Amino acid sequence: MAGSTEQQASYPPSAADLGTTEATVTAPLILFDGVCGLCNFFVDFVLRRDPRGTFRFAPLQGETAVELLGEPTTETLKSLVLIQPDGTRYRRSAAVVRVLWGLGGAWSACGTLLWLVPLPIRDVAYRLVATSRYRLFGQKSSCRMPTEEEKNRLLP
Repeated sequence: MAGSTEQQASYPPSAADLGTTEATVTAPLILFDGVCGLCNFFVDFVLRRDPRGTFRFAPLQGETAVELLGEPTTETLKSLVLIQPDGTRYRRSAAVVRVLWGLGGAWSACGTLLWLVPLPIRDVAYRLVATSRYRLFGQKSSCRMPTEEEKNRLLP
């Protein structure tokens, strides 16, 4: 797990900084389904537990995700994606585990406990929830609008 050191000076990265193949993600970036109730709950969960502002967020329906992943991918993707500053990408339960580790403290311990569950089992559980997430947690008609405090952490 990479620590957050001098990279904070370049926060927040703009969509233009993230949008070309030569660009780098300068902070851990969580790509999420902007119209999914569960995904929005997860973003709120991380925002409340990340007072250092380690993580940035972008909806899969936004320009940042399209530029990083490509439009066909964002249209069919049914997974949370974590992109680390070194370019490493994690999806599904692996992304959740690493976000929990990034929150530190007791959440890091929860991430470790989740990591102890074999990846195939974790991902089966993740896919089961993902396929019924709209039915279980609702679907919004549009992506979330950031509050004033969130504006520097939520990318388009």
